[in-house]
Amino acid sequence: MSILIDETTRVLVQGITGRDGSFHARAMRDYGTRVVGGVVPGRGGESVEGIPVFNTVAEAKEQTGANASVIFVPAKFTTAALQEAMDAALDLIVCITEGIPTLDMVKVYNRLGGTKTRLIGPNSPGIISPGRCKIGIMPGPIHKQGSIGVISRSGTLTYEVVYHLTQSGLGEATCIGIGGDPIVGSGFIDLLKLFQEDEETKGVALIGEIGGSEEEETAKFIKEHFTKPVVAFIAGRTAPPGKRMGHAGAIISGGTGTAEEKVRAFKEVGVPVADMPDEIPALLKQRL
Repeated sequence: MSILIDETTRVLVQGITGRDGSFHARAMRDYGTRVVGGVVPGRGGESVEGIPVFNTVAEAKEQTGANASVIFVPAKFTTAALQEAMDAALDLIVCITEGIPTLDMVKVYNRLGGTKTRLIGPNSPGIISPGRCKIGIMPGPIHKQGSIGVISRSGTLTYEVVYHLTQSGLGEATCIGIGGDPIVGSGFIDLLKLFQEDEETKGVALIGEIGGSEEEETAKFIKEHFTKPVVAFIAGRTAPPGKRMGHAGAIISGGTGTAEEKVRAFKEVGVPVADMPDEIPALLKQRL
Protein backbone atom coordinates (compact mmCIF):
# COMPACT_ATOMS: atom_id res chain seq x y z
CA MET A 1 0.00 0.00 0.00
CA SER A 2 0.90 3.66 -0.15
CA ILE A 3 -0.97 6.85 0.62
CA LEU A 4 -2.54 9.25 -1.88
CA ILE A 5 -0.90 7.83 -5.03
CA ASP A 6 -0.02 4.47 -6.55
CA GLU A 7 0.53 2.83 -9.94
CA THR A 8 -3.12 3.41 -10.90
CA THR A 9 -3.04 7.21 -10.40
CA ARG A 10 -3.79 9.08 -13.63
CA VAL A 11 -2.09 12.47 -13.73
CA LEU A 12 -2.69 15.72 -15.61
CA VAL A 13 0.02 18.37 -15.95
CA GLN A 14 -1.38 21.90 -15.81
CA GLY A 15 1.12 24.08 -17.65
CA ILE A 16 2.61 21.22 -19.65
CA THR A 17 3.76 23.41 -22.56
CA GLY A 18 6.06 25.50 -20.36
CA ARG A 19 9.72 24.70 -19.77
CA ASP A 20 9.27 23.16 -16.33
CA GLY A 21 5.96 21.51 -17.11
CA SER A 22 7.24 19.73 -20.20
CA PHE A 23 10.53 18.66 -18.58
CA HIS A 24 8.90 17.18 -15.49
CA ALA A 25 6.01 15.64 -17.41
CA ARG A 26 8.59 13.59 -19.28
CA ALA A 27 10.52 12.79 -16.09
CA MET A 28 7.36 11.64 -14.32
CA ARG A 29 6.35 9.48 -17.25
CA ASP A 30 9.85 8.00 -17.49
CA TYR A 31 9.62 7.08 -13.81
CA GLY A 32 6.46 5.11 -14.50
CA THR A 33 3.76 7.62 -13.56
CA ARG A 34 0.66 7.45 -15.73
CA VAL A 35 0.75 10.99 -17.18
CA VAL A 36 -2.43 10.96 -19.25
CA GLY A 37 -2.72 14.57 -20.37
CA GLY A 38 -1.78 18.20 -20.07
CA VAL A 39 -3.90 21.31 -19.68
CA VAL A 40 -3.15 24.71 -21.22
CA PRO A 41 -6.02 27.05 -22.21
CA GLY A 42 -5.96 27.70 -25.94
CA ARG A 43 -3.54 24.85 -26.69
CA GLY A 44 -6.04 22.01 -26.85
CA GLY A 45 -5.38 19.51 -29.61
CA GLU A 46 -1.59 19.82 -29.38
CA SER A 47 0.70 17.28 -27.74
CA VAL A 48 3.89 17.39 -25.69
CA GLU A 49 6.19 14.36 -25.79
CA GLY A 50 3.22 12.41 -27.10
CA ILE A 51 1.01 13.54 -24.21
CA PRO A 52 -2.29 15.11 -25.41
CA VAL A 53 -3.04 18.70 -24.39
CA PHE A 54 -6.54 19.90 -23.47
CA ASN A 55 -8.03 23.35 -22.98
CA THR A 56 -9.63 22.64 -19.60
CA VAL A 57 -9.22 20.24 -16.69
CA ALA A 58 -12.84 19.15 -17.03
CA GLU A 59 -12.31 18.19 -20.67
CA ALA A 60 -9.07 16.39 -19.84
CA LYS A 61 -10.69 14.44 -17.00
CA GLU A 62 -13.59 13.39 -19.23
CA GLN A 63 -11.27 12.22 -22.01
CA THR A 64 -8.58 10.53 -19.89
CA GLY A 65 -10.16 9.50 -16.60
CA ALA A 66 -7.57 11.56 -14.71
CA ASN A 67 -7.89 11.74 -10.93
CA ALA A 68 -4.85 13.89 -10.06
CA SER A 69 -3.15 17.02 -11.30
CA VAL A 70 0.21 18.72 -10.89
CA ILE A 71 0.48 22.47 -11.38
CA PHE A 72 3.46 24.12 -13.09
CA VAL A 73 1.83 27.41 -14.10
CA PRO A 74 3.15 30.90 -13.18
CA ALA A 75 2.07 32.24 -9.79
CA LYS A 76 -0.34 34.84 -11.21
CA PHE A 77 -2.36 32.06 -12.89
CA THR A 78 -2.08 29.44 -10.17
CA THR A 79 -5.19 30.37 -8.17
CA ALA A 80 -7.31 29.97 -11.29
CA ALA A 81 -5.62 26.64 -12.05
CA LEU A 82 -6.32 25.42 -8.53
CA GLN A 83 -9.95 26.49 -8.74
CA GLU A 84 -10.34 24.71 -12.08
CA ALA A 85 -8.92 21.48 -10.72
CA MET A 86 -11.24 21.68 -7.71
CA ASP A 87 -14.21 22.36 -10.01
CA ALA A 88 -13.35 19.14 -11.85
CA ALA A 89 -13.46 17.25 -8.52
CA LEU A 90 -10.00 15.69 -8.86
CA ASP A 91 -8.93 13.57 -5.91
CA LEU A 92 -5.47 15.12 -5.63
CA ILE A 93 -3.76 18.35 -6.68
CA VAL A 94 -0.02 18.82 -6.27
CA CYS A 95 1.03 22.47 -6.60
CA ILE A 96 4.71 23.05 -7.37
CA THR A 97 4.36 26.81 -8.00
CA GLU A 98 5.69 29.20 -5.37
CA GLY A 99 5.04 32.89 -4.83
CA ILE A 100 1.24 32.66 -4.65
CA PRO A 101 -0.19 35.58 -2.60
CA THR A 102 -1.19 34.46 0.88
CA LEU A 103 -4.67 35.98 0.65
CA ASP A 104 -5.30 33.99 -2.53
CA MET A 105 -4.32 30.82 -0.70
CA VAL A 106 -6.70 31.67 2.15
CA LYS A 107 -9.56 31.60 -0.38
CA VAL A 108 -8.34 28.33 -1.89
CA TYR A 109 -7.90 26.72 1.53
CA ASN A 110 -11.38 27.72 2.67
CA ARG A 111 -12.90 26.31 -0.48
CA LEU A 112 -11.03 23.02 -0.18
CA GLY A 113 -13.02 22.23 2.93
CA GLY A 114 -16.17 21.84 0.86
CA THR A 115 -14.66 19.49 -1.71
CA LYS A 116 -13.31 15.94 -1.89
CA THR A 117 -10.01 17.24 -3.29
CA ARG A 118 -6.75 17.02 -1.34
CA LEU A 119 -4.09 19.64 -2.06
CA ILE A 120 -0.36 19.16 -1.57
CA GLY A 121 1.48 22.48 -1.67
CA PRO A 122 1.88 25.13 -2.92
CA ASN A 123 5.66 25.59 -3.05
CA SER A 124 6.02 21.81 -2.85
CA PRO A 125 8.49 19.42 -4.49
CA GLY A 126 5.63 16.95 -4.77
CA ILE A 127 4.94 13.40 -3.65
CA ILE A 128 6.40 10.01 -4.49
CA SER A 129 5.60 6.40 -3.68
CA PRO A 130 8.83 4.70 -4.76
CA GLY A 131 8.51 2.28 -7.64
CA ARG A 132 4.86 3.18 -8.16
CA CYS A 133 4.28 6.83 -8.93
CA LYS A 134 5.82 10.26 -8.55
CA ILE A 135 4.08 13.59 -9.01
CA GLY A 136 6.32 16.65 -8.97
CA ILE A 137 10.04 17.27 -9.09
CA MET A 138 11.50 14.80 -6.59
CA PRO A 139 14.51 12.87 -7.97
CA GLY A 140 13.34 9.30 -8.45
CA PRO A 141 16.67 7.42 -8.31
CA ILE A 142 17.42 8.20 -4.65
CA HIS A 143 14.15 6.64 -3.50
CA LYS A 144 13.60 2.98 -2.67
CA GLN A 145 10.37 1.24 -1.76
CA GLY A 146 10.28 0.61 1.96
CA SER A 147 8.51 1.19 5.24
CA ILE A 148 9.11 4.81 6.29
CA GLY A 149 6.75 7.67 5.56
CA VAL A 150 8.40 11.05 5.05
CA ILE A 151 6.65 14.40 5.55
CA SER A 152 8.66 17.56 5.06
CA ARG A 153 8.43 21.33 4.90
CA SER A 154 11.78 21.45 3.07
CA GLY A 155 12.42 20.15 -0.44
CA THR A 156 16.18 19.70 -0.41
CA LEU A 157 16.23 18.31 3.13
CA THR A 158 13.68 15.75 2.00
CA TYR A 159 16.16 14.49 -0.57
CA GLU A 160 18.95 14.26 1.99
CA VAL A 161 16.81 12.33 4.47
CA VAL A 162 15.52 10.03 1.74
CA TYR A 163 19.07 9.31 0.60
CA HIS A 164 20.04 8.20 4.09
CA LEU A 165 16.85 6.13 4.54
CA THR A 166 17.58 4.38 1.26
CA GLN A 167 21.23 3.75 2.13
CA SER A 168 20.18 2.35 5.52
CA GLY A 169 17.92 -0.22 3.89
CA LEU A 170 14.73 1.15 5.43
CA GLY A 171 13.45 2.77 2.25
CA GLU A 172 10.30 4.85 1.95
CA ALA A 173 6.56 4.11 1.76
CA THR A 174 5.48 7.55 0.56
CA CYS A 175 7.37 10.87 0.68
CA ILE A 176 5.49 14.17 0.70
CA GLY A 177 6.78 17.73 0.56
CA ILE A 178 3.97 19.75 2.07
CA GLY A 179 5.40 23.09 0.91
CA GLY A 180 7.15 25.96 2.59
CA ASP A 181 4.44 28.62 2.40
CA PRO A 182 2.44 29.93 5.39
CA ILE A 183 -0.77 28.31 4.11
CA VAL A 184 -0.65 24.86 2.52
CA GLY A 185 -3.36 22.43 1.59
CA SER A 186 -2.28 19.47 3.74
CA GLY A 187 -0.16 19.69 6.86
CA PHE A 188 1.68 17.24 9.08
CA ILE A 189 -1.41 16.17 11.01
CA ASP A 190 -3.52 15.61 7.88
CA LEU A 191 -0.90 13.25 6.48
CA LEU A 192 -0.06 11.49 9.75
CA LYS A 193 -3.70 10.41 9.88
CA LEU A 194 -3.22 8.66 6.52
CA PHE A 195 0.07 7.07 7.55
CA GLN A 196 -1.57 5.79 10.74
CA GLU A 197 -4.01 3.78 8.61
CA ASP A 198 -1.41 2.54 6.10
CA GLU A 199 -0.22 -0.98 6.95
CA GLU A 200 2.95 -0.61 4.87
CA THR A 201 4.15 2.39 6.86
CA LYS A 202 6.04 1.29 9.99
CA GLY A 203 7.45 4.67 11.02
CA VAL A 204 7.63 8.32 9.98
CA ALA A 205 10.42 10.84 9.47
CA LEU A 206 9.08 14.33 10.00
CA ILE A 207 11.13 17.31 8.77
CA GLY A 208 10.05 20.63 10.22
CA GLU A 209 11.56 24.08 10.26
CA ILE A 210 11.40 27.36 12.13
CA GLY A 211 8.29 29.49 11.81
CA GLY A 212 4.65 28.92 12.65
CA SER A 213 3.29 26.51 15.23
CA GLU A 214 2.54 23.41 13.17
CA GLU A 215 5.27 21.28 14.72
CA GLU A 216 4.06 22.06 18.23
CA GLU A 217 0.48 21.15 17.28
CA THR A 218 1.75 18.00 15.57
CA ALA A 219 3.57 16.94 18.73
CA LYS A 220 0.28 17.07 20.65
CA PHE A 221 -1.44 15.03 17.94
CA ILE A 222 1.29 12.38 18.00
CA LYS A 223 0.98 12.00 21.77
CA GLU A 224 -2.79 11.56 21.62
CA HIS A 225 -3.43 9.77 18.32
CA PHE A 226 -0.35 8.43 16.50
CA THR A 227 0.94 5.02 17.53
CA LYS A 228 3.85 4.45 15.13
CA PRO A 229 7.45 5.57 15.74
CA VAL A 230 8.26 9.12 14.67
CA VAL A 231 11.65 10.81 14.43
CA ALA A 232 11.89 14.55 13.72
CA PHE A 233 14.43 17.00 12.40
CA ILE A 234 14.06 20.79 12.69
CA ALA A 235 15.76 22.96 10.09
CA GLY A 236 16.89 26.46 11.01
CA ARG A 237 18.28 25.78 14.49
CA THR A 238 21.26 28.01 13.70
CA ALA A 239 19.31 30.74 11.90
CA PRO A 240 20.56 34.17 13.04
CA PRO A 241 17.97 36.40 14.72
CA GLY A 242 16.42 39.04 12.48
CA LYS A 243 17.46 37.32 9.25
CA ARG A 244 14.93 36.36 6.60
CA MET A 245 15.27 32.68 5.77
CA GLY A 246 14.31 30.86 2.57
CA HIS A 247 10.67 29.81 2.95
CA ALA A 248 7.78 32.22 3.27
CA GLY A 249 6.50 30.13 6.18
CA ALA A 250 9.80 30.31 8.09
CA ILE A 251 8.79 33.37 10.10
CA ILE A 252 9.42 33.71 13.82
CA SER A 253 7.06 36.26 15.34
CA GLY A 254 6.77 37.45 18.91
CA GLY A 255 9.11 34.76 20.16
CA THR A 256 7.00 31.91 18.78
CA GLY A 257 7.99 29.47 16.06
CA THR A 258 11.58 29.08 17.26
CA ALA A 259 13.58 25.92 16.73
CA GLU A 260 13.99 25.51 20.48
CA GLU A 261 10.22 25.48 21.03
CA LYS A 262 9.70 22.88 18.34
CA VAL A 263 12.48 20.61 19.58
CA ARG A 264 11.15 20.86 23.11
CA ALA A 265 7.58 20.06 22.01
CA PHE A 266 8.67 16.87 20.27
CA LYS A 267 10.96 15.70 23.03
CA GLU A 268 8.23 16.24 25.63
CA VAL A 269 6.03 13.69 23.83
CA GLY A 270 8.83 11.18 23.34
CA VAL A 271 9.72 11.98 19.71
CA PRO A 272 13.51 11.96 19.21
CA VAL A 273 14.87 14.99 17.37
CA ALA A 274 17.94 14.36 15.22
CA ASP A 275 20.76 16.89 15.33
CA MET A 276 21.70 16.01 11.74
CA PRO A 277 19.61 14.46 8.94
CA ASP A 278 21.86 11.41 8.65
CA GLU A 279 20.98 10.42 12.23
CA ILE A 280 17.33 9.75 11.34
CA PRO A 281 17.65 6.12 10.11
CA ALA A 282 19.47 4.96 13.24
CA LEU A 283 16.95 6.68 15.51
CA LEU A 284 14.08 5.02 13.63
CA LYS A 285 15.71 1.59 13.78
CA GLN A 286 15.95 1.92 17.55
CA ARG A 287 12.16 2.36 17.72
CA LEU A 288 10.90 -0.01 15.05
